[in-house]
Amino acid sequence: MKKGIIGRKVGMTQIFDQNGNVIPVTVISAGPCVITQKKTVEKDGYNSVQLGFSDIQERKLTKPAKGKFLKVGVSFKKYLAEFKLDDADKMNVGDVITADVFTAGEKVDISGTTKGRGFSGVIKRWGQHRLRMTHGTGPVHRQVGSMGANSSPSRVFKNKKMAGQYGNEKVTMQNLTVVKIDSDKNLIAVKGAVPGSRGGIVFIRNTVK
Repeated sequence: MKKGIIGRKVGMTQIFDQNGNVIPVTVISAGPCVITQKKTVEKDGYNSVQLGFSDIQERKLTKPAKGKFLKVGVSFKKYLAEFKLDDADKMNVGDVITADVFTAGEKVDISGTTKGRGFSGVIKRWGQHRLRMTHGTGPVHRQVGSMGANSSPSRVFKNKKMAGQYGNEKVTMQNLTVVKIDSDKNLIAVKGAVPGSRGGIVFIRNTVK
């Protein structure tokens, strides 16, 4: 991994290119992120850096978490994430990473937590069809339907698509294009949609494909 940063989803808007074409973009407030920890091959077996994002009040931290920041002399951060960057061995604790680490036209992968939709039925969760609403179908219009054979195997097969928890899971969107960078405000405009609701935390990395 060459680049990485933590950000917060601001929302969606649109940008017009030089030819007048409209581009739907997601605006992300990326950074500034400070390096709170550095891992090395000699001590930990691999090279990586831990980034901290978004300031937090001291009273909201536990004593062990507070001691971690005081030990390295870094301001208190609410979110921490580890990135195995290629040049991690050249970075130091306290270095700041901002949005201008990326450039317009670059491809990135963005990970985030999708909106939680709670316990949902098979129609909403898996896109299944409902039964007919007439001719004696009964009170099962939106139910899952057949569970399989009766006497053999006498059980429901694993991975059967059924009702259950929908959303609130980590999802990664790959090969998204960076349309615009605002270095002064630490904003990144990425073409297309990004997982999560407004205000959600996202992780931006250079694409793996």
